[in-house]
Amino acid sequence: MDGKGPSRTARLVAGSRAAHQIIDGSSVFEDPYARMILDAEAVAAADKHAQDPGTKPFRLFLAARSRFAEDCVAKEVEHGLRQVVVLGAGLDTFGLRNPYRDIGLKVFEVDHPATQAWKRERLLVSGITVPSELSFIPVDFERDDLAEQLTASDFQKDEPALYIWLGVLPYLERQTIFSLLRFVAASPEAGIVFDYSEPLENYAPERRVRAAAMAARVAEAGEPWITLLDPGELAGELAAMGFRYVEDLGPSGMARRYFGAPDDAPDSGAGPHVLFARKRAGG
Repeated sequence: MDGKGPSRTARLVAGSRAAHQIIDGSSVFEDPYARMILDAEAVAAADKHAQDPGTKPFRLFLAARSRFAEDCVAKEVEHGLRQVVVLGAGLDTFGLRNPYRDIGLKVFEVDHPATQAWKRERLLVSGITVPSELSFIPVDFERDDLAEQLTASDFQKDEPALYIWLGVLPYLERQTIFSLLRFVAASPEAGIVFDYSEPLENYAPERRVRAAAMAARVAEAGEPWITLLDPGELAGELAAMGFRYVEDLGPSGMARRYFGAPDDAPDSGAGPHVLFARKRAGG
């Protein structure tokens, strides 16, 4: 992104989430604010784009990763979670919908200043009230210190927290990614949900072509994939950091959990993943 406005990725994800509510009947992820927060032109464009059958797999993956993240929040709330930090939030609406505000769950949205300014403008224009439990924290992940910015808010670093980091990792340098994971791992009461993509060489030849084509499209849009992660190597890195519980859903796992695929369906191989890791052991 150029630092003067929201990233193209943030716009694409917001449009896909909005289209999912109508085109797919919110079959995987229901978000009543998804269409409200966008302008009418953007919603119409997203719906038109979604008429292309080829866009459905990507759109459903976006829905599934959001559903997975919020399923993790629900489980962690039962164990005392009262802080959620949404990293690279874009037009995510969990902080607006927060079903746990009555028991004190606070949501901290962290994003690039330009994207965050765009979001706040959209909230204002849409007439959407910002709840008192939602805080906005502007951060450039490649330049700013996340810990310092969080400390400057009312975030409690010694209290349990769950970080949600969706749609960001492939666009960051490897050292930036692992620096943040180590930051989360430094707290015994923290967990993180994030998605990632596998290296192209992990794909079967017939699927590698499609993955390479998508990589080329995002590169042409000015937001190339920088870091791709191998599931086995990543699992080892997370274990070394002290994460004692890791749940990693690849394409087959998501298909079984959210799309009705049978348990004995053939493994679909490499693809995008969504992962939950925390320091506390147990499911």
